[in-house]
Amino acid sequence: MSTSTLYDRDFYAWANEQAGLLRDGKLTQADIEHIAEEIESMGKTEKRELVNRLAVLLTHLLKWQYQPVRRGASWEVTIRIQRRDLVRHLRDNPSLQAKLDEAISDAYGDAILAAYGETAIPKQTFPATCPWSFDQMMAEDFWPEA
Repeated sequence: MSTSTLYDRDFYAWANEQAGLLRDGKLTQADIEHIAEEIESMGKTEKRELVNRLAVLLTHLLKWQYQPVRRGASWEVTIRIQRRDLVRHLRDNPSLQAKLDEAISDAYGDAILAAYGETAIPKQTFPATCPWSFDQMMAEDFWPEA
């Protein structure tokens, strides 16, 4: 079975085969093009993870600020967990720090939609751009008020 066919038919087998070839130094036999694509894809996955975690955090911060009567332990715990997970994710991927502004912008758009969907508060109620800095939203003692 050719490498390309194996890549298309059984990714797990392909990945194990490629890892073995690389470990054995058989670079001429390795599927370099697909390996490069997969490595790039892994990087994109890490950035998506950053945006997703930021979106969850921002959604809950928006709900916290704009729906104070519904505040509870669940929202607080979600905010605290996302902060901790973001710290770990950025510690594991420090080069993502350079992408924070872009990630926050992307995540904030998602957060507005999620907050609207979960609260029915009109979307135009929320600021058009993220009202908090990264440092603010990550601060353990930051809890936005109405």
